[in-house]
Amino acid sequence: MSENLSENLFVEHTVESAPPAARRSMEAVAKNLGYLPSPVARMAPSPQLLEGFLKASALFESTTLDVLAREVLILTMATRNGCHVCVAMHTGKLTKLDADADLITALRDGRPLVDERLEAIRVFTIAVVESAGAVDNDVLRAFLAHGYTTQNALEVVLGIGAYTISTLANRMTGAPLDSQLEAFAWHEHAA
Repeated sequence: MSENLSENLFVEHTVESAPPAARRSMEAVAKNLGYLPSPVARMAPSPQLLEGFLKASALFESTTLDVLAREVLILTMATRNGCHVCVAMHTGKLTKLDADADLITALRDGRPLVDERLEAIRVFTIAVVESAGAVDNDVLRAFLAHGYTTQNALEVVLGIGAYTISTLANRMTGAPLDSQLEAFAWHEHAA
């Protein structure tokens, strides 16, 4: 069996063992969540990456997209990129928001959504990623026809950027699932 190099190279830092430039961000996350998530602890060797993700995700949270639309984008990116940590974390967030169980299941399985407006952002997110932003006119029109705006289209790009950072970093570092998220565990083969 081959060794998992990520597990050996990317240490799970504590606030005390992290580079000084990462400590303030780590403390803020721990205070906000009540624990220090493994992905944050493993991003600590690059304070710039950690701070970049936290700032980008905070900016995404402040967009004009409603919370369900944002979570659809995040789970679409998380399942597409196979990030079990992000899928679990955002399943937990949707559960706290009392989101429909069928919506959560469809997102985790990568299936079309019943809610046409939420399906429009899921489809648009995939199209933006797959076309590297050069979305087909019909795809853009379909997105806008569901009440989204050109501002929302650009906010989708911001969300994709933020969650590309976290999903790729989490996979590279081999970030394990924190015990707080075990109830929402996801395995890539389920998608």
